This record gives sequence, structure tokens and C-alpha cells, in this order.
Amino acid sequence: MRFVQFMGSPTGRMARVVAGAALITGAVFIGGPAGWVVGVVGLVPLAAGAANTCLLAPLFHAPLHGRGGTA
Repeated sequence: MRFVQFMGSPTGRMARVVAGAALITGAVFIGGPAGWVVGVVGLVPLAAGAANTCLLAPLFHAPLHGRGGTA
């Protein structure tokens, strides 16, 4: 539950954006089909952070949208 609370915070939102961007950057260096897969996987945390949502939160009965920031 503490992890979900962190991910709902503004710091967790930034962490999701940074993790997604890192995965997409890594995908460029990997290249090929594996790079495409890593890039698509990287879009998930990047989009979730940009939309201020935590996709795991409903599994822990927490709000889908994070606190702070705008959504």
C-alpha cells in the first residue's frame, strides 16, 4: 500500500515519467523487435505519469488518479 501511495504522489508521478522515458531511450539503443517491445512497454508508465494515474492503485483499493498536479 505504501508503494501505491508513493506512486500517487507528485514524486511518484515524476518517477513514472522518468522510468518510461528511460525505457524508450533504452529501446532506441536496443533496436530491432526487442527494442520495439521495450519502447511500447515504456509508453505505459510515461502515459500514466503524464495522465497522473496509477494503474496499480485500483488493485489496492486506492484512487486511480494521484494527488497533486493536474489531470
